[in-house]
Amino acid sequence: MRLSNVLDYKGIIDLGKQFPSKKANRFIEWFTYSDESIDGKSKTKAYSLFESSFIDSIEVGTTKGLQQIHAYLFGGLYGFAGQIRDKNFSKGGFQFAAARFLVSTLSQIEKMPENTFDEIADKYVEMNIAHPFMEGNGRSMRIWLDFIFKIRLKLCVDWSKINKIDYLSAMVKSSTDSTELKSLLKNALTDEINSREMFMKGVDYSYYYEE
Repeated sequence: MRLSNVLDYKGIIDLGKQFPSKKANRFIEWFTYSDESIDGKSKTKAYSLFESSFIDSIEVGTTKGLQQIHAYLFGGLYGFAGQIRDKNFSKGGFQFAAARFLVSTLSQIEKMPENTFDEIADKYVEMNIAHPFMEGNGRSMRIWLDFIFKIRLKLCVDWSKINKIDYLSAMVKSSTDSTELKSLLKNALTDEINSREMFMKGVDYSYYYEE
């Protein structure tokens, strides 16, 4: 269940007022928009994943599984949906894994163990450094991460408990020190793995992080 379905318009406005003035309008627009953009359409696809039979065919913890998620979210929106990039790119001054070594890098990441919280978090960090797609990595990888937690530990992340600024900062630092990221993830774990509301809320916040 989306927060925008729980709160009426006045409630959303009141909630928005709790944010600093410069962010209030952006928050309100984000929660009430009817978006025909790529992100808006992709978000609608993400909502539908929970009740789709496709969800049962997604491989857990593999590169293919991540490609399946990416293809589902962005199929028909990006020509490269589900395809491993063949170009180098950087973001915020950080250079992601070189394209010419990417297939090998992903193969190594896929072999990483995922039996404990730390192992799963480490695998997530390495996949983020790899950044296998030209766009849509974060949104796909957060679902991918939750699937691993769900199958291996019977847990998932309540993303609403993780502040956007804290999360983005921790992700930047994680390539050299994942302590902060692990703390954020661990403190947000929940056993509500079959909750539709938890999944939908996760989608809301995941896309909010990318705003």
